[in-house]
Amino acid sequence: MTGSINTPYDAIVFDNDGVVVEPTDRTHIVDGVQRAFREFGHDPGRDHAEWSVATGVGPAGLVGDLPLDPVALWEAREDAVATAQKKATRAGGKGIYDDIEVLSRLDAPLGLVSNNQAETVRFLLEYHDLRGFETSYGREHTVAGAARRKPRPYYLERALEDLGCEPEAALYVGDSEKDIVAAHRAGMESAFLRRNHVADVSLSVGPTFEMRDLYGLVDAISTQG
Repeated sequence: MTGSINTPYDAIVFDNDGVVVEPTDRTHIVDGVQRAFREFGHDPGRDHAEWSVATGVGPAGLVGDLPLDPVALWEAREDAVATAQKKATRAGGKGIYDDIEVLSRLDAPLGLVSNNQAETVRFLLEYHDLRGFETSYGREHTVAGAARRKPRPYYLERALEDLGCEPEAALYVGDSEKDIVAAHRAGMESAFLRRNHVADVSLSVGPTFEMRDLYGLVDAISTQG
């Protein structure tokens, strides 16, 4: 994607949920977690499923004290949650934000890195016909994928390699503290997008930029340099 607005960056990478597309209704994710447990003949209750989603636990935390293989359960969980999100999208959820149209005016190559499942990310890009990202990553449906989630910089580093960009010449745009921390660990500058769903969030780390929408982002970076 190339456009007419010059920026000081050799690449700009975006988070997906809450930045490019609307956040997933957590109910759908919790439903997917419960379905995964039922595949193995267990149901620890909705409270446990909700807790696991809210805290972002990995395979060991998801299993808890149940006599289940954490690897198999986690992979089933990822498959079920991806399926639930695709179903919700087809039903009208997870729409794209109107302001993403401004990204086509940027002269830098764009990437996308999400903590969501890779299958979900691929689906959303195809479903919404989002063709402007030269590289995109979500987490694999594996224990390794769980361990590589932000705030770890693993997928950001891979995206920068794809884009042929050094970290200090790149910007990452997200809507969570994990995004800001991951960007800094990768050696990138960061932008916090304070959309309505995170309007009251307090950060313990300082992003390079903060704005309410992508129009504000473009205004901010087009004046830098």
